[in-house]
Amino acid sequence: MTTVASESIVARRAPQRPGLPLVGNLLELGRSPIDLFTEVAAQGDVVGLKFAHARYFFVNDVETVHHVLVDNNRNYTKSPNYKGLKLVLGEGLVTSEGEFWRRQRKLSQPAFHRDRVASFVTTMVEETDSMLAKWDERVGEVIDVHAEMMKLTLRIVARTLFSTTVGAEADAIGEALGVAIRHANDYAEAVIKPPQWIPSRKNLRFKRSLKTLDALVFRIIDTRRRGENADAHDLLALLMAATEDGRGMTDQQLRDEVMTLVMAGHETTANALAWTFYLLSKDPEVERRLRHDVREGIGDAAPVAEDAPKLRYASMVISESMRLFPPVWAFERQAIEDDVVGGFHVPAKSMVAISPYFLHRHRAYWDNPEGFDPERFSQQGSEGRPKFAYLPFGGGPRQCIGMGFAMMEAQMLLARIVQRFRLDLASPARVEPEPVVTLRPRGGLKMRLRRQAS
Repeated sequence: MTTVASESIVARRAPQRPGLPLVGNLLELGRSPIDLFTEVAAQGDVVGLKFAHARYFFVNDVETVHHVLVDNNRNYTKSPNYKGLKLVLGEGLVTSEGEFWRRQRKLSQPAFHRDRVASFVTTMVEETDSMLAKWDERVGEVIDVHAEMMKLTLRIVARTLFSTTVGAEADAIGEALGVAIRHANDYAEAVIKPPQWIPSRKNLRFKRSLKTLDALVFRIIDTRRRGENADAHDLLALLMAATEDGRGMTDQQLRDEVMTLVMAGHETTANALAWTFYLLSKDPEVERRLRHDVREGIGDAAPVAEDAPKLRYASMVISESMRLFPPVWAFERQAIEDDVVGGFHVPAKSMVAISPYFLHRHRAYWDNPEGFDPERFSQQGSEGRPKFAYLPFGGGPRQCIGMGFAMMEAQMLLARIVQRFRLDLASPARVEPEPVVTLRPRGGLKMRLRRQAS
């Protein structure tokens, strides 16, 4: 393990962001995290901040990020701010640590094999067609595309996880997820974290939302344990069948992994698609190229998994959208022991922040970083770019296990939607990102629905 003691000669104190007495940079963070870190990123690739009592380091180049996520990853745990997510996800893959995490990752990995992901494409397209049939009755109307994508991805994750439809329940489940995620985010950002047992209006609302979600998940797990729907070939069946040394997952472990997959597989893909439609509406040339490539590749036919190579440009568009608006805009680690990161001393217990949002805009790795250019992800455009310059799914041992599922889903959904519809911004006003746990369009994404000409 790399420590300061082994490199004490070169370790220096990192440049610091000026702050106020006692609170440091906390008020700036509360006003606008993106504005704060935009200024910090301009200051350097390793910059120290202070949020009340917490020591914090922003790192923003491929070498330092690789060091934290790969080279010395065993010196880092998830930051204390993940306790907010634990309130919702329990000990799922996103929040668990150590040997328990390694065992859960090993048990879960086969469920996300390439062939398994391909088998879910039919479900993805069927649910998309169901949404598009309703859109046929709404041509010319202004719709909230983000809300539509949230409902669609929730239905897809319900069917691929549980072989269950969530028609009438979709709104209630979506609302419960939204309440839970916002509560987790607020709890993570609070300097003083009020106990969850206090019967405040906020805590009671959160508990009601969690009760709604738990009731659904445990009901489905119990149904499977009793042998019903035994022939299902969904993700839950794969997780329930996974064993190591003769031991599988308990109901609680299954609940935590399922809740993690529901949140990660629902919210992040919906955000990626919403931002993609926003960017396409701002760049007609890219939109025309996308429609042409889809038409040339598969015509009007419903896409299948084998069509993925024919929809290469759709994949490039999604990748570029996630460069500009990564669904998870930032994540944190906490140092167990002292470390040297980029030549700077990082004391034990300090938090280290890595932000794909800013790494994806680093001028050392990206030309015209604010521009929307899917050609960056062509074979030629990707040559020579460091791997860790692009981290929409994280990196290292804890890279998102559902990366292949998410990319396949986004590619297929995008292709299917642009075959039949065009979405135009309802207002010329800039849509601002809302940096909570994920990067949503603030206030939704209002777009006018147009039928695509044959």
